[in-house]
Amino acid sequence: MTDIASVSLAQPLETIADELGRSFAEYGFAVVRDHGIPQSLINEAEAVSKAFFALPDSVKRAYKIEGGGGARGYTPFGTEKAKDAEVMDLKEFWHVGRTLPPGHPLAEFMAPNVWPDEVEGFKATMSALFTAFETAGARVLEAIALHLGRPRDFFAASVEDGNSVMRLLHYPPLGEGAPEGAIRAAAHEDINTITLLLGAEEAGLELLTRDGTWLPIPAAEGALVINVGDMLDRQTNGRLRSTTHRVVNPRGDAARRSRYSMPFFLHFRPDFLIEALPECVDTSDSAPPMPPITAHDFLMQRLREINLA
Repeated sequence: MTDIASVSLAQPLETIADELGRSFAEYGFAVVRDHGIPQSLINEAEAVSKAFFALPDSVKRAYKIEGGGGARGYTPFGTEKAKDAEVMDLKEFWHVGRTLPPGHPLAEFMAPNVWPDEVEGFKATMSALFTAFETAGARVLEAIALHLGRPRDFFAASVEDGNSVMRLLHYPPLGEGAPEGAIRAAAHEDINTITLLLGAEEAGLELLTRDGTWLPIPAAEGALVINVGDMLDRQTNGRLRSTTHRVVNPRGDAARRSRYSMPFFLHFRPDFLIEALPECVDTSDSAPPMPPITAHDFLMQRLREINLA
């Protein structure tokens, strides 16, 4: 039995902040329920996502944006690979990002969204889900701030108009010709601040513990699995851990059906300078904290490593 935190976001944050913080420090992961994203919206988004991925390959590929690093629109099956992986992941996905008003000072960092005409309700549903994810993420960050001894709104300015991305993921049924050694998502860490994942109730998501064993992450239907990304790890000087995780290939009947999930990668704003918080730096530690870097420069550095830039 694992003691990854499983908490209700409907509780006062002061009562769950340290339980979440402990889980993020030990495992890099936690599970939250009562997160405020309506189940009806989740169901609608799942239906719309499935409708898109069921379109002919030629139609989907029309939404692949060359030179965009996959930041918006469609990324075909077999494009992305984990850092240092030898083979591509067995997945295809769609990205929805933030919509900024014309002339916004951060517009240079965020391409406009594209929307598939072939799926009714796609834009309205996914725009609503993006907003709901962002609201839930802000509440998780408030709890993290309290755990760190900061005011609960500590992260608000750093993520305002952040370069967050919502990913609609489809892992197709495993075919006979799947490359030897390929898995649905190879071992990796997330680049961003925190990730909020819907769809983790389907078995397969595992994290790598400190002792080097793979641990399945249990999640009830509709719950959010939250994990720390590399940006928050860097800001907290490793106190909150960005943990290696993967999605393994299922066995039996599950291998013959598709898996769908919807992660929301919550990001700092591109011009935010990521630097170690003083309360997370031990002056007696022989290894100094990582040097400051803007969120945009850090993102670009990491996207090059995973074949998306």
